[in-house]
Amino acid sequence: MNMKNLKVFLLANAPVVLFILIFLIFGALSDRFLQFQSFENIVKQASFIGIVAIGMTFVMLTGGIDLSVGTNMYLSSVVAGLLMRDFGMTPAVAALGCIATGLVFGSINAFMIVRLRMVPFIVTLGMLVAGRGVGLFLTESRGIMIPNELLIFGAGRSFGLPNPILVFLSVALLGQIVLTRTRFGRHIYAVGNDAKGAKRAGVEVGRTMTLAYLVCGVCAALGGFVSVSQLGIVNAGFGEFSELYAIAAAVLGGASLFGGVGKVFPGTVLGAVLIQMVQSGLVFLRVDIYIQPLIQSVIILIAVVIDSVRNNMISLLARRKIRVDED
Repeated sequence: MNMKNLKVFLLANAPVVLFILIFLIFGALSDRFLQFQSFENIVKQASFIGIVAIGMTFVMLTGGIDLSVGTNMYLSSVVAGLLMRDFGMTPAVAALGCIATGLVFGSINAFMIVRLRMVPFIVTLGMLVAGRGVGLFLTESRGIMIPNELLIFGAGRSFGLPNPILVFLSVALLGQIVLTRTRFGRHIYAVGNDAKGAKRAGVEVGRTMTLAYLVCGVCAALGGFVSVSQLGIVNAGFGEFSELYAIAAAVLGGASLFGGVGKVFPGTVLGAVLIQMVQSGLVFLRVDIYIQPLIQSVIILIAVVIDSVRNNMISLLARRKIRVDED
């Protein structure tokens, strides 16, 4: 394999290469890091952000962005908490209320972006503020304690796996199937690569983008519910900055900020686990708490640079192909 082919291979498999590299580095620096229990805890802690990031991947594949997922997590979890605390609903009913709230959240985003043709960045930024305001109004800025029934689910296991991991893997499997085995998945990639071309080919661009934001809304709500089942409380700061981690997980997993490139597995799944792996690894190594965000941001920056380089190479190869066809 010559240097050119090696470069292409590394860029094409950058998420897996980066994951293995960081895993080996932390494993060499800390024996505890390599223990199975430690890795299981890492995946468990990454489960909620991984679910949110899967929804974010659908939106990013269309060339969009959703900055409101953290607020969606908060408001949906507030609804679930109030249903259980004030109305005596079971966790199952509360979960349905939570998902329904996320669906409404995604619908509002989709309506303004698709129907009103507003910029996704502005729309979702506005929803980030507005949604949290609604949540603070409903709770009067007070925390909501979650009943033990839900905490039992968060701490429990099914089929030998912690329940949060099981939900994470189920969502990842469903997301992977949708993107790779359905017409909707093919349409998402088509819209992200060339929306005008996709429309000329008969793809309902507006419908595809609407469904992508609905998926993102549901995933954000579900991610919030899984997180609440582990934390046991919904407070005013719940879900803050989760949108940044979700975007970072998708980008670390190989999703392009320009749309049309990315996949749930192993991409976004590895990206979410990678973020948590870095956080846990820095804790194992007792790195200064004030330096940890700097190291995490450097790793994310590297992923963004790789994404930019990869897209430049794809554009270059496309131009070369066009010249060859013309000849």
